[in-house]
Amino acid sequence: MSVAEVGDQDVYRRVEIGVAVVSGDTGHLTDILDRCERMVAARPEVELLSVRRRLHSDED
Repeated sequence: MSVAEVGDQDVYRRVEIGVAVVSGDTGHLTDILDRCERMVAARPEVELLSVRRRLHSDED
């Protein structure tokens, strides 16, 4: 798994975070992304505004 700040670096008190996960099992990917989302949302100092997911396969 890889996590990085990918946008809104110039906006005060706002951040866009990207998470990348590689797996051969879509269910495992969904579980990991769900846990990441819950971890961020559980932080009292964070207001989670939106979540977007894109799954890519070897056919893309």
